[in-house]
Amino acid sequence: MIPQQTIDEIKNRIDIVEVVGDFVSLKRKGQNMWACCPFHNEKTPSFSVSPAKGFYKCFGCGKAGDAIDFVMEVEKLNYAESLKYLAKKYGIEVKEEELTDDEAQQQSERESLYILLGAAKEYYENQLWETNEGRSIGLGYFKERKMSDAILKKFELGYSQDVWDGFMQHALKNGHTEEMLEKAGLIIVKAEKKYDRFRGRVIFPILNVSGRVVGFGARALKKDDKPKYINSPETVVYVKNQILYGLYQAKQAIRTAENCYLVEGYTDVTSLHEAGIENVVASSGTSLTEGQIKLIQRFSPTVTVLYDGDMAGIKASLRGIDMILEQGLNVRIVLLPEGEDPDSYSKKLGSESFKTFLNENSQDFIHFKTGLLAREASNDPIKKADSIKEIVASIGVIPDSIKRSVYLKEASGLLEIEEQVLVGELNKIIRNKAKKTKFQEDTHEEATQLQSLEQEVSWDPKEIIKYQEQESIRLLLEYAHVELDQETSLQTYLLNELEDVTFFSDIHTEILNKFREELAEGRTATVDYFVKFGRPEVRKAVIDIISQKHEVSPKWGNKYKIFIPSEKDKLHLEHSALTNVLRLKQRVVRKLLEDNIERLKSATSEEEQTEIQRIHAELKRTEAEIASQLGNVILK
Repeated sequence: MIPQQTIDEIKNRIDIVEVVGDFVSLKRKGQNMWACCPFHNEKTPSFSVSPAKGFYKCFGCGKAGDAIDFVMEVEKLNYAESLKYLAKKYGIEVKEEELTDDEAQQQSERESLYILLGAAKEYYENQLWETNEGRSIGLGYFKERKMSDAILKKFELGYSQDVWDGFMQHALKNGHTEEMLEKAGLIIVKAEKKYDRFRGRVIFPILNVSGRVVGFGARALKKDDKPKYINSPETVVYVKNQILYGLYQAKQAIRTAENCYLVEGYTDVTSLHEAGIENVVASSGTSLTEGQIKLIQRFSPTVTVLYDGDMAGIKASLRGIDMILEQGLNVRIVLLPEGEDPDSYSKKLGSESFKTFLNENSQDFIHFKTGLLAREASNDPIKKADSIKEIVASIGVIPDSIKRSVYLKEASGLLEIEEQVLVGELNKIIRNKAKKTKFQEDTHEEATQLQSLEQEVSWDPKEIIKYQEQESIRLLLEYAHVELDQETSLQTYLLNELEDVTFFSDIHTEILNKFREELAEGRTATVDYFVKFGRPEVRKAVIDIISQKHEVSPKWGNKYKIFIPSEKDKLHLEHSALTNVLRLKQRVVRKLLEDNIERLKSATSEEEQTEIQRIHAELKRTEAEIASQLGNVILK
């Protein structure tokens, strides 16, 4: 267990913008920072980070929490693991208290895999630098590829000895189990034998976005060793369509450049870093996936794909361009000379010349695709028509209508076809897509209606009351400290007014009681307290309550002279608090009236009926008094 003193130190050092910024590219809008949510698919940013209050909130999927919650969610870690991650980030030493047997057994499989994979990385690195075989064969290969020591260490490259079970025996001696070695993909288990997956190869550790080893790529050094590359299998921590090689080393450069170069192989990445180009990642030989595109989207609005001159390979990978466009990113392409790849060509040109080549030969996808398909169609009108449809189809997947219009105009000039013809073709594509979507939605709606055909939809009075309770809590969280007059703070006023009200929500009750406890001690509970020390359910509720998706722009007052009353104004705040309390009491009374009517229906004696009617009359009088104060009209 991590001592409380260490936990407090970690919490006090955390900067939520720094933590979240390691995973997404944040941009300021008003008082908060915004980005596309890393937890669900979206093209318009609805993920908000409040630097002042220390929490995040997504208005799309509803996820919310503090920096620790964020790390838990994005890295799929438990609470203790997240604290260790943050401690490492801020250079805080964690000395764990001795675990009980039960606590030791509860250590997660994920953490065990991370520890084992980290140990494997260190083993392979040591083999490269500290053994005769590693230095002569592994380092020899890297030097032949003109890779510097700095790059080898930056990417933590290694070597596996050409023996059957070198790493397995090393791991077993250090307390790891065969079961975990197999789960990590480090050994292969067959009926007749067990042996290392990687043997006699140079090793490329694959890191996730936070820098933890999740798998390995291994390149053969002998001509007769097949296949050329072996990768770790998918595991609990290594999901291939969610990982990009080099992203951990590249993310800051990608964020700064607002551009991400996309290549295919491990050495393409290392060679570009050698050339001083750090904003580069690789799909590691796999077809580009939606998950990988979303990873890039966290850090950059633009992807520049580097293609070698193999036309067959380019044609096969064009679908990837459409996938990138579909996610709302800008796409540029650099076509390398035939027979060259980023690794070979960067070395052939040298650092500065290669950078110049990339800048001068980068083109948007319209120019690239038009040129490519035009060469393929040549003078064949049928092929040309098909090529035009293919280009328009690519424009059609772009979610932004303005971008679509710009690209259509550009394509019209390049293809020498009237823009209106392309617009008509695009509209046809969009209509067909809409019909397909409508059919799917209608089918789903019909199924839902059939399931709920006999169910009546009704408003639950308790839920309406909970919404009003929530407003009371919001006022306390935002303005508890505000003095309404010399003797009364908003906290004192609200807590006095709510003394005779019982909340329906357990979480709202818990928050309210904390305010009462703090007031009794002469203190005021704060948002910071609930976010840092509240139960997860309470923390999320507090963040949900005080998060605002929109802010009033200062332009209304500064430029247009339209002044919107501020809730912070004492008179306005006092009115809001009074109105809220009255509405809450009104809703509670109405609920009691409904309950009373139900009691009257089941009354079994005249005395019971008389008593219920008396209570009902008192409730109606109370309702009328509240309505009078609110200015409402109650039908008798």
